[in-house]
Amino acid sequence: MREYQLALVGFGNVGQALALLLEKKQEVLQKEFGFSTRITGIATGSHGKVIHTEGVDIHAAIQLVRTGGNLATLNGSTSALSIQEFIKTVPADVLFENSPVNHHTGQPALDHLRTALECGMHAITANKGPVVYGYDQLTRLAQEHNHRFLFESAVMDGAPIFSLFRGPLPAAELKGFHGILNSCTNLLIEMMEGGKTFEEAVEYGRSIGITETDPSADIDGWDAAIKVAALSTVLMGVPLTPDQVQREGIRGITPQMISEALQAGERWKLVCSARRGESGVHARVQPQRVMPSSPLYSINGTSSFVQFEMDTLPGLGILESNPGPETTAYGLLADLINAVRGR
Repeated sequence: MREYQLALVGFGNVGQALALLLEKKQEVLQKEFGFSTRITGIATGSHGKVIHTEGVDIHAAIQLVRTGGNLATLNGSTSALSIQEFIKTVPADVLFENSPVNHHTGQPALDHLRTALECGMHAITANKGPVVYGYDQLTRLAQEHNHRFLFESAVMDGAPIFSLFRGPLPAAELKGFHGILNSCTNLLIEMMEGGKTFEEAVEYGRSIGITETDPSADIDGWDAAIKVAALSTVLMGVPLTPDQVQREGIRGITPQMISEALQAGERWKLVCSARRGESGVHARVQPQRVMPSSPLYSINGTSSFVQFEMDTLPGLGILESNPGPETTAYGLLADLINAVRGR
């Protein structure tokens, strides 16, 4: 039975969830897919790095990170390596890259994935940046090295969007899509519907961990815009960056606007859309009032929804209800299985 050695760059909530999911699924991986896994290295930006050829103790690693410790204290071989040096040094068949997203350049994740492919690894990520800024380059590099560059979790956590178009929808032309792709703003607007001010809603979102300390990437529409750009780049074959997406966040939505919409039987949503035209793809992120007849009306909490319009299927929707790190981790696991299947 083949054993695949895995390296992780980034060990936050998603990386930890992936490590635990891999442990949980070992029996299934062995019985149904004929392989096992071993995590041989973990690298983080603020909690150090560890390389252990016999396998990192993931429970000890999780405890260290959660308590502010340093992975270098684990019984493994590591030093003050840069992350690039870590990737070149760690004995691994697959790199999982889950560092924080850079909405404007895709770095340094883009370089991490490039190095992994050049070192003979499959490259898997939940990071949207490299998909937008390096999709063609990384895909070509993976083909040259007979490996895979996969990123199922980059847009809707574990929902099978990219793999859906790679497999079950052959010869379908994607004309456009629209939906709710940023779960944070969807929750914040719902909190405002419940009577909270914008500032109170943001503070609540921060208290439950749905927003970052600086929530501007969500509330100003950057996260939604980079997801629109990723879908256009990969599924429509038209490369876009977030700067090329017409973008408006939710800062301008006032309690009065919320109240007026509710009185009219409508709701505000941050709607993401892209449509193919004669001059290319027109992409937009913008708050809109939606009526009860819209499928977006009933998307609540941290759920997401996207509806695709194709020449063969005029309306195919995917709903993901209240995802968390575990669902993102599942998308990464699915990518691993698809990368090594048949090898």
